[in-house]
Amino acid sequence: MDPRIPRLRRKLAAIPFQPLRSHSFGEEEHEFRLGPKLVEARVAAFEAKHDIVLPDAYRQFLTQIGGSGAAPFYGLMPLERCSLMVMNPRGEPGTPRGFDGREPKAHERDLFLHIIEMGCTDVCLIAVTGPLTGRVLIGNSDGYWGPNVSSATDFLDWYERWLNHMSSGRDNRALELTSPRLRAHPNRHRLAPKI
Repeated sequence: MDPRIPRLRRKLAAIPFQPLRSHSFGEEEHEFRLGPKLVEARVAAFEAKHDIVLPDAYRQFLTQIGGSGAAPFYGLMPLERCSLMVMNPRGEPGTPRGFDGREPKAHERDLFLHIIEMGCTDVCLIAVTGPLTGRVLIGNSDGYWGPNVSSATDFLDWYERWLNHMSSGRDNRALELTSPRLRAHPNRHRLAPKI
C-alpha cells in the first residue's frame, strides 16, 4: 500500500461537511463522504472492457480509499459513469478543433478518463495513456479553454493538494492544481468522448 493512503484518509476525516461553504463549490453533492472502495475484480473488468490500464495512484485510491464521492467540485464519479476522451489538436477545415467523429489514428491514441464533473462543460480528467499518463488535467469539452495539466505528479498528490486547500479554507478557484508552464494555449485542443 502507498504510504500516502492512510494520511489521505486522516485528512479527509478531519474536514467536516458544511452546507454552502463558499470555498468548496459542489460539496453538497458528496458532503465530503466517499463511496465504498471498489473490489479489484470490478476495476479489472472496467480496464478490460475499455482496453486500458488505470494509473496506479488512481487505481489505489479507488480500491483502498473510495470509489466515488469526496473530491473537488461535484466529486469523484463512480467508475461506471467515467468516460474515455481523446484530444485531437487538428480539426479539419470547417469543423471545431478536437474530436471530429472518426476513430483516432494510432498517434492520436492518448486517452483521458473523465473522473470529476466540474459543471457546465468543464471536466477533470486523468491521462490513462501517452506521455501524461497518471497526471490530472482540467479542461473544457467544448474547446473554449485548456486543457491545464496539474503540476502534481499523480492522482494521490493531486487529491492531497485539494484536501490541504479545503482544510485551510482556500477557494476551489484558487486550487493551484495546474502549472502555468504546462498549460496549453486556449482553443488549441478540444476534449470529447471517445466513440
